[in-house]
This record gives sequence, C-alpha cells and structure tokens, in this order.
Amino acid sequence: MDALLTSLTSVTLAEIGDKTQLLALFLATRFTSKTSIIFGILVATVVNHAASAWFGSWVTTQLPESWTHWLIGISFIAVACWLLIPDKDEGNDSALLKMGAFWATLLLFSLAEIGDKTQVATILLGANFTNTIAVIIGSTLGMLLANLPMIYAGHILLNSRFNKFNSNQTRRLAFAIFLTLGIITLLTPFF
Repeated sequence: MDALLTSLTSVTLAEIGDKTQLLALFLATRFTSKTSIIFGILVATVVNHAASAWFGSWVTTQLPESWTHWLIGISFIAVACWLLIPDKDEGNDSALLKMGAFWATLLLFSLAEIGDKTQVATILLGANFTNTIAVIIGSTLGMLLANLPMIYAGHILLNSRFNKFNSNQTRRLAFAIFLTLGIITLLTPFF
C-alpha cells in the first residue's frame, strides 16, 4: 500500500505544471473526444511507467546493496530540486493532430514522457519499492489524476475565478515529498 500511495501522490504532484499537463490541455482544446485523449494518456503512461518502474527495480539488483540506498536517496533529492524548475510548453507538431485524438495523444505523450520528471520519479519509485506493480498503478493513476481536470475543465479553469491555483506551491510540495523520500532513504541503513 505504501508503494501505491507514495507513487500516486508523488507523480500527481510532480505532474502539476509539467509539460505533459500542458500537452493534455492543448489536446483537449484540439479534439472533441475526451475519452480518446484519456485512453491515449493511459496507454502511453502504462507503457512508459511500466518500463521505468521495471528498470528501476532491475537497477537495484545490479548494484552492490551498499550503493543502492545512496544512489536512490541522492536521486530522490536531485529530482526534488528538479521539480522546483517550472516546465514550459515546448510547442507541438500540428501534423500529428491529423492522426486523431487517441493516436496523437499516444504518440505525443510517449515522446513527452521520455526523460520527464515523472518518468525519472517512476524509475526511482520502482527502485525504492519492491512492489513494482503498485508503483506502476500508482504512477499511472497519478498521471490521470493530474491530467483529467485539464482535459475536462481546462478551458473553464483557465477562464474562471478558479484560476488561482498556484503551481509554485505545488512544485514546493512535490519538492518536500521527494526531499523527504531522499532523506529517509539515505538514513534508513542507520536505523
């Protein structure tokens, strides 16, 4: 349960203000089929985060056990610092939009997630927890939880009084969670 909840919380917070969340908003303004966008995000996330979590789990079996907690702890702290840097919309290829909502979303999300904060976070979570399936489920649900509001209500949120959401505070909260995970991981062998 810890792996699921930690993955869900960490990825949800890391995703807020991320380029893939901006991508979800962009796609929602371009396509009418919200269901196709959601399934595109779901498939892209499951594939990406499954590979990431399994990779993180595999890496821990390849390193000397004495190194593992140091590498994971320092990596959590590095991701915490990375989370303080806001993402910017890097633009999108309009030719991909001709593919349809599902395929455009699947392709764009798959590409956007490569090397993204949430992918790195999923690798670290997979390395930190033995229940890789729970990490995959939690991180996938976290992505959906952060992106569903952008898909269904993005235009409303952007043009309403609800647009008081502070992404800086969210990044700081995600920073605190990842920093805490890093410190706990570093200190665990001493207790």
